[in-house]
Amino acid sequence: LNGLPRLIFVSDMGDAFSRKQDFEFLRSEMAAFQTPEGQRHLWLWLTKRPDVKRQFVDSIGGFPANVCAMTTVTSAKTLSRVDSLREVNAAVRGLSLEPLWEPLADKIDLTGIDWVIVGGESGAKANVEMFPVEWAIELRDRCREEGVAFFLKQLGRRPSRNGKEFKLRHQHGGDWSEWTRGLRVREMPEYFYSYANQIVQA
Repeated sequence: LNGLPRLIFVSDMGDAFSRKQDFEFLRSEMAAFQTPEGQRHLWLWLTKRPDVKRQFVDSIGGFPANVCAMTTVTSAKTLSRVDSLREVNAAVRGLSLEPLWEPLADKIDLTGIDWVIVGGESGAKANVEMFPVEWAIELRDRCREEGVAFFLKQLGRRPSRNGKEFKLRHQHGGDWSEWTRGLRVREMPEYFYSYANQIVQA
């Protein structure tokens, strides 16, 4: 992580914005983000409901500077979440395109987005769709054109190239030593580094 603060995923295995009734509880929990210890870290807050997140964030006057607002997009059917995320009052925003179920490089609008995480699907092989690495390459190139940080997390259980599935030793395709060099891209947003510098100088 090149000296970055610790990155803490919030709701990576759930969704804190599934009920508006929880807003009061979430406000109290956010106090931990702004303690002297909490400000040393970057908090990555993921949701499938960015429209509800926007309402929560508006109720607190905007996310603190050390919170990255994120949403999950898996197909064209969920692209509207990107528009909702852009409305969230946050200094930095990211997308988790994992698992990616179809090519999105020519459909997704990256305006106002700082970070794109991409990954294939994990799980029992019989229940998992193939993940063409071409989809990741197209998104990598699109991110480069738009100046967006690109992070390829894993190739999933069933990666493929040129329509042919190939096998990797790592069960979820997360060991990049098995990947071709062009796929080994795990970038962080420039904002993360500028925030880290502020913390060091404070």
